[in-house]
Amino acid sequence: MNQPVFRFAPSPNGRLHLGHAYSALLNSAFARAFGGRFLLRIEDIDPIRSKPDFEAAIYDDLAWLGLKWENPVLRQSEHFDIYCQALHGLRQRGLVYPCFCSRKTIQNGHVADTATDPDGTPLYRGVCRHLPPEEIEHRLSENARNPDLWPHTWRLALDRAVAAARAADPTSFRYKTFSVDGVCHETTSDPALWGDAVVARRDVPTSYHLSVVLDDWRQGVTHVVRGADLKAATSLHTLLHRLLSISTPIYWHHDLIVDDTGSKLSKSRLSKSLADLRSEGISAAQVKALCRSHNPRLWDALGGL
Repeated sequence: MNQPVFRFAPSPNGRLHLGHAYSALLNSAFARAFGGRFLLRIEDIDPIRSKPDFEAAIYDDLAWLGLKWENPVLRQSEHFDIYCQALHGLRQRGLVYPCFCSRKTIQNGHVADTATDPDGTPLYRGVCRHLPPEEIEHRLSENARNPDLWPHTWRLALDRAVAAARAADPTSFRYKTFSVDGVCHETTSDPALWGDAVVARRDVPTSYHLSVVLDDWRQGVTHVVRGADLKAATSLHTLLHRLLSISTPIYWHHDLIVDDTGSKLSKSRLSKSLADLRSEGISAAQVKALCRSHNPRLWDALGGL
């Protein structure tokens, strides 16, 4: 078996908090216990929220925790050409279509169902999928001259995407999870939960979903250890793996660290950052102890921190 490869992939859109520390330390511990490699990836496709200061702080916080990773670090913003090529391939096969509906229109329910995807976003009804081909080409042609004229995302045509994946592999929607002893278990996913999901944003030629599956493949990531809040996304990622003819890693979705109200820690909710803890005199050893206390048996099985 090839050497296992683990990764921690934060976005530089805020300061890391205790939940990030837990995930980073867990990936590093798994890599050490499994005799594998530990990578750091900077997921900075968001041109507005990603900031150089936040990226620098990521390196600083992880080094403070005593973590070491391989260099060079992959920065997604430097690889838009790779995502463009993948998107173009999906377009050529008729598996995606441009969506000209604004987020506000969708959220107001004019072109969306009452049902939501696992992230809580209303499921899009596919209105733009049914535009006449000549109208679509006209809008795209005009947009090439004036990008502000017909701003659009690119969405999966879910029914066609699922049919294409099944034609290539009848077992398309199965993926593997693993346990602390390395034993794998098969799980069945359901990409229909996501509807016609966005695979490329208006401002960049990719999305989290498209870039993450391509980067894991390009970096040879074999084991994805991430929070339980991303477990549902594995259904969509498994579908993209099949459509792009790339390998699927095996997964471990860990429990989340929550605050006093029972809510998960979040940058958007201004959860206390690692920098805040440091300023309060909390040491890296104390942060590690807090992480261990979340699941002592797991950390002991991995040989500790």
